[in-house]
Amino acid sequence: MPDFFTAVHDFLTDYLHTQKGFSENTIISYRQVLNLMISYLRTELKLPVKKIGFETFNRELVLAFLDWLEVSRNCGATTRNHRLMVLRSFFDYAGVLDCTQVALSLEVNEVPVKKAQGRIVEYLSEKALETLLAQPDQAKRKELRDLLFMMLMYDSAARCSEMLNLRVCDMRITKEHPTMYLLGKGNKPRIVPVMQRTVEHFKRYLGVFHSGANNKSDDFVFYTVIRGKCKPMSADAVALFMSKYCGLAKAVCPEMPDKLHPHMLRHTRAMHLYRSGMPLHLLSQTLGHASEESTRIYAYADTEMKREAMAKADALRGGNPPPPAIWEDDEEMILTLAGLR
Repeated sequence: MPDFFTAVHDFLTDYLHTQKGFSENTIISYRQVLNLMISYLRTELKLPVKKIGFETFNRELVLAFLDWLEVSRNCGATTRNHRLMVLRSFFDYAGVLDCTQVALSLEVNEVPVKKAQGRIVEYLSEKALETLLAQPDQAKRKELRDLLFMMLMYDSAARCSEMLNLRVCDMRITKEHPTMYLLGKGNKPRIVPVMQRTVEHFKRYLGVFHSGANNKSDDFVFYTVIRGKCKPMSADAVALFMSKYCGLAKAVCPEMPDKLHPHMLRHTRAMHLYRSGMPLHLLSQTLGHASEESTRIYAYADTEMKREAMAKADALRGGNPPPPAIWEDDEEMILTLAGLR
């Protein structure tokens, strides 16, 4: 196998998994990017696989590939930047393996990221959330499951994948302060509290879906039965029932958005916690963010808190315009305040 594909194999099977400790989903996304690159070389540049090697690549080729993603595949700036990040990571790894590839690694790292539009955080108001959770009919088996899924996801601010991987033993409901154990991105564990109301729903759910199981069971909390075998519920199934309840809630609550995706419950919990006064560093830990910077999107998104602060400022001024700055006509004071005097 050519050196290039040997490096790809080792990068995906050893480096990302063993050395970096990336999750399986992250490794899959890296594999998809490298597959896209190979597909571009084969279909657009008509290069056979046996002709693809490190000598194929340079800064101009990577730029052309990224432009192709935008034009032919309608990828946005954020997606383009993610693909570039993966390529940078791979060619950095190649440079460590073989010093002759360091120059190529430096070339790829010189490819600039593209400015992306700021993220808009979509979340539910408290009224919309209450209406959503009122839609499932608890007398129906599946809808009892759906309600618990949404309640747990909101309580814990979990990712959908974390919810689907949740096992019965991860729920610590016998303690005075009930908690749940989540395994997040990069296999990073965290423990989050669960509200008592949700615990009562969980106990009822166990009696229906896990009758006879003890609290140390390794069974998936949420599952489907296919040909007599229990398998974890799929993300598609979650999206389907959330879409259903969104439509029902929208009919009685105008504040409900037209569409509801599972991650919106995570955003909703994060926004509600932030607006309740939870400091960003604690919110970051609750969400399992690797960096507090990722959590700042909730501070940027909270227009209601900004509006309230502005209203308070207006009230203090009695509706009068702000007074002129005391340094406005004082050049010496301006220079002093700037540290020039």
